[in-house]
Amino acid sequence: MTADPAAALPGSSSARQCGTLALGAAVLAASIAAAVRLGTVDVSWTDLARVVGPRLGLDVEPLPPLADSLVWDLRLPRVLMAALVGAALAVCGTVLQAVTRNALADPYLLGVSSGASTGAVAVVVLGIGAGTVGVTGGALVGALLSFGLLVALLHRTGLDSDRIVLTGVVVGQLCAALTSLVLMAAADADTTRALTHWLLGSMAPARWDAVALCAIAVPLGLLAAWLHANALDALAFGTDTAASLGVDVRRTRMILLVVTAVLTSAAVATVGAIGFVGLIVPHGVRFVVGARHRILLPHAALAGAVFLVWTDALARVAFAPRELPVGVLTALLGVPLFLLVLRRRGDL
Repeated sequence: MTADPAAALPGSSSARQCGTLALGAAVLAASIAAAVRLGTVDVSWTDLARVVGPRLGLDVEPLPPLADSLVWDLRLPRVLMAALVGAALAVCGTVLQAVTRNALADPYLLGVSSGASTGAVAVVVLGIGAGTVGVTGGALVGALLSFGLLVALLHRTGLDSDRIVLTGVVVGQLCAALTSLVLMAAADADTTRALTHWLLGSMAPARWDAVALCAIAVPLGLLAAWLHANALDALAFGTDTAASLGVDVRRTRMILLVVTAVLTSAAVATVGAIGFVGLIVPHGVRFVVGARHRILLPHAALAGAVFLVWTDALARVAFAPRELPVGVLTALLGVPLFLLVLRRRGDL
């Protein structure tokens, strides 16, 4: 009888799992409510209830239209988008670290972020598809095309860990070079400044249609990854061990690469590239709950959501009325947090 590889990995009891998931969900809900209130204009708990209550069918006096629009059309979709993107990036980082057996793997390993940047620049600077797809659509198309190029290259060379990493770096560098070339050749100073701000990551463009799209994609992506949790556990011991345990390594890797690429593409196309979330959150959560992916993945999703909700809130208020790109802040916070995780793990 073949042993379950996950049994060799540190994990948690069922009661503790349920308790930590419930606590994480409560912290996330409280974080979303608190983050909606933060900004250059204060929003009280009563104001928040007067915005949400009428839309839930409660007998609550609504706010005046201007104040209602500030909360409902601007802040709430922004905060919800931060939660969804944070969850998506954390899940992608967790999966890719297992698939590639590389502790430094993050959602942008596949070159998707650079492809999205190229797509956005092509729309804004060159006007390609400006009247049809817009910046978000162009970024999404660019991200998916870069992943298509990655798959085409890997189809010829194979899907082992080293090739995935190296090919992703090559595709990312190619797209980054194309982006720089277009910006240097055709963009003016104002366009370059606006695109640079977008490329550093910002939740400001988030609207309800984008939130709805991510609200569908992120749970489906998490479910797809969670259904492959045992395969991810097996891959942690290497491809030979996984294959001996009945895992179709090539098929599993391809499915998970597609899942992570779609999630990353949706996130980057909407809010730009936000680094470090998919790198540090999986390591921190793995240290707390163990390495079994059936437990790790939902906890990483909750932790990533909470982390990005509060990071975005801090980016809004730290230098108010000016807004700091959230990608800058995640990097500033991510470096010391990553060093702390490494030190606690004994790797530093």
